Amino acid sequence: MLTEAQILIVDDLPENLLALDALIRQPGIAVHQAQSADLALALLLEQEFALAILDVQMPGMNGFELAELMRGTERTRHIPIVFVSAAGSELGYAFRGYESGAVDFLHKPIDPHAVKSKVTVFVDLWRQRRAVRTQLEALEDARRRQQVLLDELQTTQQELQRAVRMRDEFMSMVSHEMRTPLNTLFLEAQVRKMHLARGNLKAFEPAPLKAMVERDERQIQAMIRLIDDMLDVTRLQRGTLSITPRRFDIAVTLRSIVEGFCQQAAAAECPLALEAPEALAVELDEFRVEQVVANLLTNAFRYGPGKPVQVELREHEAGVEITVRDSGRGIAAEDTQRIFEQFERAVDNRVSAGLGLGLFICRQIVEAHGGRIWVESEPGRGSAFFVWLPRIAAEVAGET
Repeated sequence: MLTEAQILIVDDLPENLLALDALIRQPGIAVHQAQSADLALALLLEQEFALAILDVQMPGMNGFELAELMRGTERTRHIPIVFVSAAGSELGYAFRGYESGAVDFLHKPIDPHAVKSKVTVFVDLWRQRRAVRTQLEALEDARRRQQVLLDELQTTQQELQRAVRMRDEFMSMVSHEMRTPLNTLFLEAQVRKMHLARGNLKAFEPAPLKAMVERDERQIQAMIRLIDDMLDVTRLQRGTLSITPRRFDIAVTLRSIVEGFCQQAAAAECPLALEAPEALAVELDEFRVEQVVANLLTNAFRYGPGKPVQVELREHEAGVEITVRDSGRGIAAEDTQRIFEQFERAVDNRVSAGLGLGLFICRQIVEAHGGRIWVESEPGRGSAFFVWLPRIAAEVAGET
């Protein structure tokens, strides 16, 4: 179906308008009449016209002046203008008409065939321009969609490259971190083998044997933590990390955790203290809470050796707040959010042990309870990690 073309005819004489209307009107063409330049301008602001036929001589604003206004306005400057003029005295207006922007003239008395022919030509040209414009818009739209797809492809490619880099770095870190305790255990085994070969049974008396077992336990526990971290990340990626809340005394649990870390604190020469109420009942996943606190303590010893570490437990805003403070190297402001992402650490991977998974797992555990975790720190002035947890885990509270 052809798009209907709008034609504007302007003449101060109604009979001339009727005559032109009768000649022009046909299927696919809508004719708009105006008896003055002012009325014509009002119509030009409302419609998109394929052609304007203007009488030259009109009271007030004449056809030339109307044409000059049309050429001075962005909306109307591209509308073709045909002037209607007397064949006699107005022939001298031709130059001014073309100067005003006319593309053609109709002379009185009007030739019906000439009118129809000219209108047909300009309507066809308008339709062609409109079709070209539609095609250009479609091409531009296609170009934009293509650019969006290209941007998405580049983003995906960058994400894949980052994933490959992270995988390679992860495998390198796993190899390094697993090798350290394994090498220690292997060397310990070689030393013991040498003692046995030489018949040096004094090396296996209670005191040195106890020290050997404790060293073995530390290395085995380090490997277990690495494996647990990797398993937890796998569960998180699959969406299968779950929490199992139960009622327990978190103050008692924290005292137990701190007591269990005394040996590690002594090895790092970090005085370890706990400030907590006598009792504080909660309904959370005790194992996961222990996992979070243990990770924060391990980091405190790792990044602040020889400096005191303080653990605090308080009731806070309808929940509980656990704080682990150290006096270590601190964290730059721009890193305080990044360190809670996968494989991220506040210091160079090459000078720090671990996989960069601990804080990521802590955040996931805390958020699974409906809580939040954050850090306040300054380089050189230590760090304070805050964990806020509801008294009752979110998924349990939602069931009641």
